[in-house]
Amino acid sequence: MSAVETVTKPIVDDDRLARRNALVLAVAQALAGGNNTVIVATTAIVGAMYAPDKGLATLPITMMVIGMWVGTLPVGYMARRFGRRFALQVGTIFGVLAGLISCVAVLQGSFALILAGTFSGGLYAAAHQSYRFAAADTASEAFRPKAVSWVLAGGLFAGLIGPQIVIFTKDMWPPYLFATTYLAQAGVALLAGVVLVFIRIPKPVIQAQQEAGRPLTEIVRSLRFATAVTCGVVSYAGMNMMMTAAPLAMVDCGHTVTDASLAIQWHVIAMYGPSFFTGSLILRFGVTRVISVGLALLLVAAVVGLSGLTVAHFWGSLILLGVGWNFAFIGATTMVTECHRPSERNRVQAFNDFLVFGSMAIGSLASGKILATLGWAFVNEVFFPLIVIAATMLLWLSLWRRRVA
Repeated sequence: MSAVETVTKPIVDDDRLARRNALVLAVAQALAGGNNTVIVATTAIVGAMYAPDKGLATLPITMMVIGMWVGTLPVGYMARRFGRRFALQVGTIFGVLAGLISCVAVLQGSFALILAGTFSGGLYAAAHQSYRFAAADTASEAFRPKAVSWVLAGGLFAGLIGPQIVIFTKDMWPPYLFATTYLAQAGVALLAGVVLVFIRIPKPVIQAQQEAGRPLTEIVRSLRFATAVTCGVVSYAGMNMMMTAAPLAMVDCGHTVTDASLAIQWHVIAMYGPSFFTGSLILRFGVTRVISVGLALLLVAAVVGLSGLTVAHFWGSLILLGVGWNFAFIGATTMVTECHRPSERNRVQAFNDFLVFGSMAIGSLASGKILATLGWAFVNEVFFPLIVIAATMLLWLSLWRRRVA
């Protein structure tokens, strides 16, 4: 059999390999996830210092999201062509560059360079966001929700690592606020790359199996995939919009940078902490119910955000936002893995992330303008129509499944 005809066959007999990979990827996620946390906690503040217009303060975070968006399809291609580990390690290179470029940006007071640094951080994020799919590659159908949850559980420690890096390093290179923080960010990315050496996912070989797969247009027109993407977009884009604006809103309300950093820390912990049991909840109650609970919590988070401007209100809103995102996004990810055949997985997963992170880019950019012109309240109010759309799609899917059952 020629190399073009050879097919990779993941080992899923007893999930030993899947468990090993999930644990390795969880550790890598704990380190790599600190990249996003550092960017979110610092760059809106840096942007407000260097941007020519305060309405552009969140543009660096938007550049990170654009990098995630732009990077999703190349990451999917490299995973399909050269293997998951190669694709993830290329992402590590951009993670290191993100910290180094951002450090130089602070030293030179350059808004353009901070945009370049966060864009590189976004390319890195495109790679480490695919850790959850990498964990599913070698997992059986029964273990797949838990594999995804285990990897995202690593983000719990990212929620501790990232803000603590900010708090302990922000003033270590006076008068350059956050310069040392960005150097530490590069070091943590490098360490995550070392951890990825231990992942063991069979390398795919180019083969004609793509011809056996369905056209991507056929897959994306299915109601199940459309619902999964809608829930992923609403949970991630909506969460990112509120999270992006929160640190700057807190500082504008007279709260300290430390208060804002800790708010992001508790938010990220809430995002990933439930991952220890979210997979089990999906197996027990079904993916649709878990997503529904997640959407409900996102709605409650917006209500709390509208209720006041104290530290407690910000923290409470961001914690609820994190838990709601966890249920809705892990549920949406699990639903995506049920929409494709093995030969279609890289294309479908990459296209899903392309749509999710593209919507995040729009929401992230809009959050700065909305915050500057309409205020924190309107950032929260945007959630209401988004939740209605996602809930309608879930209801439609449930009714359709009952009819065909």
